[in-house]
Amino acid sequence: MTAPARTPASSALFAVAIGLGAFLLFLVQFILGKQLLPWFGGAPAVWTTCMLFFQVLLLGGYGYAHLLADRFTPARQRDIHLAALALAAVLLLVRAFVWPAPISPSDAWKPDPEASPILAILGLLAFTVGLPFLVLAATGPLLQSWFSRVRPGVSPYRLYALSNLGSLLGMFSYPFALEPALPIAGQGWVWSIGFFVFAVACAGCAVLAGAAPALAKPSGHVGTVSKPTSGRRLLWFALATIPSTMLLATTSQISQEVAVIPFLWMLPLALYLLSFILCFEYERSYVRALWLPLLVLGAGGATYALFAGVYAGMVLQLVIYLVTLLAYCMVCHGELVRQKPDPKYLTQFYLIVSAGGAAGGIFTGVVAPLLFPEFWELPIALFVGFALAMYVLYRGAWPQRLWLSALSAFGVLVGSLALAGALVYHMREQLDDNMFVTRNFFGVLRVDRASGGNLAYTRLRHGRITHGIQFESEPLSSAPTSYYGQTSGVGLAVEKHPRRLAGEKLHIGVVGLGAGTMASYGRAGDRVRFYEINPAVVALSTGDEPYFTYLQQCEGEVSVVIGDARVALEREQPQGFDVLAIDAFSSDSIPAHLLTVEAVELYFRHLREGGILAVHISNRYLDLDPVVRGIGEKLGLHVEYVEDLENDEVVWQSDWMLLARRERDMDSPDLINALAPKVDPEAPYPLWTDAYSNLLQVLKR
Repeated sequence: MTAPARTPASSALFAVAIGLGAFLLFLVQFILGKQLLPWFGGAPAVWTTCMLFFQVLLLGGYGYAHLLADRFTPARQRDIHLAALALAAVLLLVRAFVWPAPISPSDAWKPDPEASPILAILGLLAFTVGLPFLVLAATGPLLQSWFSRVRPGVSPYRLYALSNLGSLLGMFSYPFALEPALPIAGQGWVWSIGFFVFAVACAGCAVLAGAAPALAKPSGHVGTVSKPTSGRRLLWFALATIPSTMLLATTSQISQEVAVIPFLWMLPLALYLLSFILCFEYERSYVRALWLPLLVLGAGGATYALFAGVYAGMVLQLVIYLVTLLAYCMVCHGELVRQKPDPKYLTQFYLIVSAGGAAGGIFTGVVAPLLFPEFWELPIALFVGFALAMYVLYRGAWPQRLWLSALSAFGVLVGSLALAGALVYHMREQLDDNMFVTRNFFGVLRVDRASGGNLAYTRLRHGRITHGIQFESEPLSSAPTSYYGQTSGVGLAVEKHPRRLAGEKLHIGVVGLGAGTMASYGRAGDRVRFYEINPAVVALSTGDEPYFTYLQQCEGEVSVVIGDARVALEREQPQGFDVLAIDAFSSDSIPAHLLTVEAVELYFRHLREGGILAVHISNRYLDLDPVVRGIGEKLGLHVEYVEDLENDEVVWQSDWMLLARRERDMDSPDLINALAPKVDPEAPYPLWTDAYSNLLQVLKR
């Protein structure tokens, strides 16, 4: 009865189920991450929170697989898992009738501004894909355990490498195939159909496993037959926690400085999984003599990048952080493979590895934001990973000669102290001379005092970028400064607006509050309406003793809407703005959902006839001029570029794009004379939509 189950055909069935399951497991993370990103303001923490959910649920899937394989007979395992597959499939079918796609919630599910972003994201993910993801998460360890019974004597560890290969394919297929080809709903349908195919293949594996005998004793094919000690299990946990923490901390660091898009989520995750594949499938690829020195160099390089910040350049930062991540993952996963147990303890091994991964996610996504005022996860992971690597070296490959051992110990001690000292100095430096520091879901805000010449001012920084200043004494304390001077693009759009020149009252909209500098343009009878997603930013300009007083000093009527600007504007009636300014970037990171065709269409729904849209495009790394021109070309809008070259203690150089429905909307002589458009970039222009945006197209050379 069991002979057919031991043919190569059964191996192929298991391979299809595990490979497809892993493919879907990672593909859904990008699909839902992309959909939720604009709902929560495009914050880098959206992806970190998604990863926290998926890692915890992955742990749940591994725990389910371990419990099923350890406590139940083969036939009972088959019945339970078939029921779980059927229930997940039924849930998807039911949602197909009420949502745009079985895993794509409708816009009615967008969160309220008062909702906790982390809890809202976790709740949405749990309701949307909780059970199907749990079933997929259990696939790897459960089917490998079944495979050991169906094909005794054949190593199941290659199926683990196949699982990681499927994960890589799921990741790369998203930004390069699925994302540019289909909208979110179409992506959801593709995934759902794939899940039904997977369910059939997995059900076939369950039937084969249910007819196979249980393992009576360890096979002895892999590792030792002895039960893993508690110390060995603790080492598994630590070796899995460090790469997970490094993955999320590195992704957060990159997203804070560049952009929050699936492509940049993919790069660190791809390296993380690549290390799994190399270490588990090609064990010889992990050579201590290569990867341990690279880890040491990477720790030093990442420390330099943390100090240098934006001055290191985007490409150099990416190379340093990604190479360092790969080195840490290779060392930890390589040592993990050297510690792998006999197949009898396979599900326990994967359960502990998954627990380590989830612990890294919880530390990065929950613990660190609550405990640390700055992004200190990466420095901590760098040092702890370095210390763990040195422990592994001491434990497994320490020189036996006394003099060489002493010299090595001295070198490790000096290196550890130097790394710790540099990282602690960097962490203290971030807090020095600040009047106020706070961290929440949307990032780190700092308020400090600085000076330009003899002029003292209060400064707001988000990440590494200044988001507004206010001078302490009149008349500059109520004047537009920094990127918002009267000769800037937005200054021209307001002060040279035909309605302003005619003495009429203006309605000004601003996406992104910052220090509130734009309120300085409000005159008596004007209305100035801000949209700000971060309540901590609003608190800096409100209350009895605000750090910035632009809102209080404004002569016009000021209102502030808390929440994501796109979500708020979608829910509001047309506001009839004369000028709408888009300035919601944090650090040099680009919230791509604010620069798409659909977003600009929404903005113009809220602009009255003759209204002007002003988009702030100043950026160290990205040339957003072609993006705005591409959107303007698609929507038939008139586009002008304004480069304000004035750069002194009060007003800084800035780049703005102005868009209007018709050229005559900007035909006032004062505005025309002030415009200084640069040479148009060569067409065709890139076209960013809600479904797809290509960051590589706009990198500055």
